[in-house]
Amino acid sequence: MLQQIIDFREEGAELRALLSTLGDADWERTTLFKDWTVNDVVLHLHASDINAAASVRDAAEYEALRRDIQDRRKDGLSMIEETRRRYPGLRGKALLARWWQQLEDLCALLAAKDPATRLVWAGPTMAVRMFTTARQMETWAHGQEIYDVMGRERVFHDRLRNVAEIGVRTFGWTFANRKLPPPGDVPYVRLAAPSGAVWEWNAPSAESAVEGDGVEFCQVVTQTRNIGDTRLKVTGEVARQWMALAQCFAGPPNDPPPKGARFRAA
Repeated sequence: MLQQIIDFREEGAELRALLSTLGDADWERTTLFKDWTVNDVVLHLHASDINAAASVRDAAEYEALRRDIQDRRKDGLSMIEETRRRYPGLRGKALLARWWQQLEDLCALLAAKDPATRLVWAGPTMAVRMFTTARQMETWAHGQEIYDVMGRERVFHDRLRNVAEIGVRTFGWTFANRKLPPPGDVPYVRLAAPSGAVWEWNAPSAESAVEGDGVEFCQVVTQTRNIGDTRLKVTGEVARQWMALAQCFAGPPNDPPPKGARFRAA
């Protein structure tokens, strides 16, 4: 089994452990992400895993599902409202059980797939390894919203290297998604892992670089924190433009949250 599949499942299991401690009222708490509730966040993850499973099974199945979602949103329906209507009444502990079972089923589907197979998604196609990393990334990123609103301190692990990897790889995507040319070559990236290990990408450069804490880098590229709320050292105009817009997830362009907008509640 690919290590990325193991990491994805462990990411889900850690979030599941947190969700298992919530009371009924906690599921209705409003997070700092687009005013979604905790229930909305998990419902979105569940719907995304269902879509991902469709892609793994058959590209045509995924495309049909995606078209149906887009058709239902033609009158201006928001993504989360469409999801609420698609899965009505799925809440709290029942949603937790359904989400976890779907995540495990998705892991089994991915494990049975040839790692070289390219899978369709909302953005560019991805090989199984990176597709799985994208699922880990989204689970980790949306999980942060729940940790934040619950005021829980989060423990970070070196499996976050997968998220950092997709963050670096989507340098070009950040600009192409906005129909902008890349401002230059992808900068040098040097990060400290939660374990203290050093992660590096690209040739060392004193003129164009992003350096600092690996967790903070992952928070910036997943847009769970503004670059101004981190201690990352950003050198050069290319790196500055990248960190100001970084988006490692598929879908239409999203602006990072304003400085100070996302934080862990007391």
